[in-house]
Amino acid sequence: MTPSTRIPFPVVDEVSRHCLQEEEPETVHIEVHLPGRLDPARLRKAFTEALHRHPRILMREAPGGRFRRRYEWELTAEPDVEVVSFSEPGRDALRDARTRALMEAPPLSQSPPIRLEVVEGAGPAEGSEATDIVGLHPPVRGRGELRDQPPPSRTQNTTVLFLTINHTALDGPACLRILATVAEIYGGKDNSPAPAPTRPPEAPQNPPDTPSNWTRPARVAPGTPENSPGNGLLVTELPLPHRPKGSPYTVNDQLMVTTALTIAHWNREHGQAPRPLRITMPVDDRPRDTTMPIGNGTRLVEVPFSPAELTHDPNEMPGFLRRTAQRTRALKSLSRPQLGHGAGLLTAPVTPVSWRAALTRGLRTAAAPWTSTTLLSNIGRIPYPLDFGEEAGRAHAVWFSAPARMPRGLTVTTASTAGRLHLALRWSRALLSHGDGAHLRDLFEHYLHTTEVAP
Repeated sequence: MTPSTRIPFPVVDEVSRHCLQEEEPETVHIEVHLPGRLDPARLRKAFTEALHRHPRILMREAPGGRFRRRYEWELTAEPDVEVVSFSEPGRDALRDARTRALMEAPPLSQSPPIRLEVVEGAGPAEGSEATDIVGLHPPVRGRGELRDQPPPSRTQNTTVLFLTINHTALDGPACLRILATVAEIYGGKDNSPAPAPTRPPEAPQNPPDTPSNWTRPARVAPGTPENSPGNGLLVTELPLPHRPKGSPYTVNDQLMVTTALTIAHWNREHGQAPRPLRITMPVDDRPRDTTMPIGNGTRLVEVPFSPAELTHDPNEMPGFLRRTAQRTRALKSLSRPQLGHGAGLLTAPVTPVSWRAALTRGLRTAAAPWTSTTLLSNIGRIPYPLDFGEEAGRAHAVWFSAPARMPRGLTVTTASTAGRLHLALRWSRALLSHGDGAHLRDLFEHYLHTTEVAP
C-alpha cells in the first residue's frame, strides 16, 4: 500500500464521525495486566512491526473540501506519531492512565488512531481506591452475602498495557488482534487464537411475546450526576458464572439476563415505572487469525425484555434463560447491515457529507427516546494467550470498555481470562456518579449469581 491509497469511510465510521462530541470522546479502552516487565525499545519495535503486518490500521482521515461526498481514510506507509509511551511510575499512575483512556481520543488526523500507554510497577490488578473519575473495587461476594476478601497477590513487577482506540476508526476485537501480533513478535511465542467452542447447530426460533422495537424502552434512571463532563469507569474481577453441562444457554445469555435484571432493579429503586428494556448486543463474525479485517467489524442487534420478565422470580430463572437464548440465537442468525438498513440510506454519497452530517445528528436527537436502554458487549473468552515471553509473561486480566454517551449513558463490557470474568461498567457523568457505578456493580454481581441454576 502507498500513502496515496484512499478508502471511503464505511457506514459505521461515517455515522460515528458525524456524531462526535468533544465532551464525551468515542474511545474504546483495553487494559491488559502482565505479571512481569517489558523492554521499551523492544516493545516499540514489536508494535511497529505489528502495524505493518496489519497495514489497514495505518490510516488517518484524508483532508477534503466542504462539498465532498465522502469522508475517506488515507493509508500511510509509516506511523505519523510514536504510538507507544511509558508513563512515570507512581501511586496514581494506574488511575491516571485509565482517566486518559476515557478522556483523550487519538486524533483521526494522525496515523494510526490508536495509542499504547505502558504503566510499570502498577501493583495489584485490583485495589480498593476510588476516585472521582475511575476506580477499582475488589470485594468478592458469595451467594447471598457480601464479604470483602483481599485481591489476588500480584508483585510490584506487574505491567499494565492501556490501549486507547478512536472508535470512529476501530473496535476492540480488531485492536486485540493487533496486540496478539505484538505479543508474538515480542515474546517469540505462538499467539494463535484458540479454537472457538463448538456447539451443535440449532434452527433459530422466533421467540414469542417479545416487546415491539417500536415501543419506547426504559432509560437508565439518573443517579447522582456530576458537574464535570465525560465518562466514569469501574472495573472488577468476578468468578465466571457456573453453567451446568448441556445447558441450552450460554454465558453470554447469563450476562444478558444479569444486565437486564440489574437495570430493572436500579430503576425500581429510583422510582421508575416498569417499561420494556432493550439491550444492544454487538455480534462479531470475523475470524480471529491474522486474516481478521481491521476496522469496525461488529453488527449491532437489540435484545428485548418485557416488564413481566424482570420481576425476578427465582423459580422462573431457567425459563428466562432459555427464552433469552432463543432470542440471542435468532438475532445472531439474521443477515442484516451493521447498523440496519436506515444507516445505509443516510450515508449514501448523493449529497455533500456535511449535509448528511447535519441530518444524522438531527435524527439521532429525535430518535433518542427510542434508543436502546444500554449496551452489553461480551468479548467472551480472550482468544489469544497474549504471551510476551518469559520476562513479561502471559496476560492474567484483560478489561475492555465501550463509550457510554447519552442517551444510553451506561455500557457493560465483559471478557474472561484465566477462568475469571473481567467486568467494566462505564457511564456518562451526566447520568451517574462513581458511587452509583459501585452500586450497579454490586447489583450485577448479585444477579449474576442468581443465573447459576440447574438446567
